[in-house]
Amino acid sequence: MTKSFASLSEIKREIAIGEVTVEKLVKGYLNKIASNTHLNAFNEVFENDALVSARNVDSRIKQGTAGKLAGMVIAIKDNICYKGHKVSASSKILQGFTSIYSSTVVERLLAEDAVIIGRCNCDEFGMGASNENSFYGPVKNAVDETRVAGGSSGGSAVAVQAGMCHAAIGTDTGGSVRQPASFCGIVGLKPTYGRISRHGIIAYASSFDQIGPITKSVEDAALLLEVMAGPDEYDSTLANVKVPSFAENIEKPGPKKIAYLQEALSSPGVDSEVKNALAKYIDKLRADGHTVKPIAFEYLDYIVPAYYILAMAEASSNLSRYDGVHYGYRSPAATDLVSTYKKSRSEGFGKEVKRRIMLGTFVLSAGYYDAYFAKAQKVRRLIREKTDAILKEYDFILIPTAPEPAFPLGRKEKDPVTTYLSDIFTVQASLTGVPAISLPAGNNNDGLPLGLQLLTRHFEEQELLNFSKYFLEL
Repeated sequence: MTKSFASLSEIKREIAIGEVTVEKLVKGYLNKIASNTHLNAFNEVFENDALVSARNVDSRIKQGTAGKLAGMVIAIKDNICYKGHKVSASSKILQGFTSIYSSTVVERLLAEDAVIIGRCNCDEFGMGASNENSFYGPVKNAVDETRVAGGSSGGSAVAVQAGMCHAAIGTDTGGSVRQPASFCGIVGLKPTYGRISRHGIIAYASSFDQIGPITKSVEDAALLLEVMAGPDEYDSTLANVKVPSFAENIEKPGPKKIAYLQEALSSPGVDSEVKNALAKYIDKLRADGHTVKPIAFEYLDYIVPAYYILAMAEASSNLSRYDGVHYGYRSPAATDLVSTYKKSRSEGFGKEVKRRIMLGTFVLSAGYYDAYFAKAQKVRRLIREKTDAILKEYDFILIPTAPEPAFPLGRKEKDPVTTYLSDIFTVQASLTGVPAISLPAGNNNDGLPLGLQLLTRHFEEQELLNFSKYFLEL
């Protein structure tokens, strides 16, 4: 039985006094994975690799040459490339594909002696809010196995929630790190767009995709951000911004000005217990000397449509490379080039991915480009300008991470738009590129975790992390 550690600093203390080794930690996590296969969090476990890595890290710890992540056993989402290991984005169309290189984030994590224990289940190509759109089946929430884990990084979140690894790495396109973290009662950070390299990440929507850590503590999220962030010659969208020592610089913040969306408390579409959690924290913050004021966001009704039009358009472009010719799945029924394309893509992609490719192709088509895609880009600019204006006046925006707690598995929606609306509170940060973090905010009456979200200005992750640590101690 592996002892549960709240942070890497706890693990390092135990290693220092000889209570535990990295190899022992890995064996404990492997046992935990074996006893929780029913949760379906992992698509593949790198058992032998992880044990070899652990022994090597133990050796470097003894020699005093270990990196800053020595002792951290992590899982990666199944859309992050790791050389010599399979990667599929939980899609049939990439079944059996082995990556020929490692993503920049994997290289940086390994360089600091993190041990990667496996690749986690996710919604196919990151497209979903429940982790039910996976070729490998849905992930179950460890708190209530009849409930979803959240998506698309649901496997990563459940792996941390159920103690199958210490931390995990996910990707966040429209909330895919934050929403599952909320549903699983843990911390999920989406950094500023351009903070972490996307090289070696299987693309969904390139102007939104961002890598983020899923952890039990703010300190570990800070440390992982510090290791993964920074310029990379393979990603030209990265900002040339200095990466501070986030974890070392966490300090208690002074009085802050915080805005919250009044619609989050007034909308009938938001669960009453989510509203209560938000109201409780508003009262706590005010009582502790912060200025907390309601604001109206007049573009709220346009956030989800603008996001989905743009994300689907980018998806249709990014996923055009999966054609049954270059790599991955090829239909055995194909007889010529055209049938290879048609049958391989029809059989290889799941229902939701095909829906998004078709919608994306539609909004990019000659007759509809201006009506949909170009207009959505203009709306995106308005949303960013409005968000920036709010963050000039206030230090943070406080909103729920999701409008409801984890919902039941298999909840069939006649209209997929209803499912898309579950992203109502997460896509603002995605459209604007600002950093955002989901923090656990207690449980509802059924014991299901609730999460609240903080947004702040571009590249001010240090302030966000400082306030997040304080927020969790309120």
